[in-house]
Amino acid sequence: MSELEQTPVIDRREAIRRVTVLLGGVALIGGSGLLTACENAQRRAATSQAGAGTFTATDIALLDEVAETILPETKTPGAKAAHVGAFMALMVTDTYEDRDQQIFRDGMKQLKDASFMAATPDQRLALLERLDREQKAYGETHRDDTPPAAPHYFRQIKELALLGYFTSEIGCTQAMRYRETPGRFDPCVPYTPGETAWAGHA
Repeated sequence: MSELEQTPVIDRREAIRRVTVLLGGVALIGGSGLLTACENAQRRAATSQAGAGTFTATDIALLDEVAETILPETKTPGAKAAHVGAFMALMVTDTYEDRDQQIFRDGMKQLKDASFMAATPDQRLALLERLDREQKAYGETHRDDTPPAAPHYFRQIKELALLGYFTSEIGCTQAMRYRETPGRFDPCVPYTPGETAWAGHA
């Protein structure tokens, strides 16, 4: 059995619960279809670095750098080490409706036009922080729209970066604590400030 086949895959319900908490309780763009493809996309992303779906290697390099700016390497590996760019590309290709795919691609073009790849780390962070404020304001403005307004592209990028990272092997076993076969059930355990959260079980 290969190393990839032995990698534990987070339960889809747990993945959506965690990412929804990280995003303040707002459902992911793409809905249940996005999670349906999550497990396969994570495995395929790890072996498809040259290109993913209709995305080129250059596109994936951009997504890796954007995700790394959102989730940088600290005492644990960052998003780039978890191949989040390829994961994002596969998820957009496999689960997004045509309209949402186009919004995502238009957003990538805006990042390219803003010379994201040539920017310094501080410039990249400042740009993404501005886009994050912009997408939050956009969401507030369109909260009660019927039918729902088109998503903001940075919302899509941020969601997929978080989902890709925290459902990867690195996210589950290094950014969080993972125990494949837990022992007895402890409904209440002591918590030391600074401890990492527990990952869901495969």
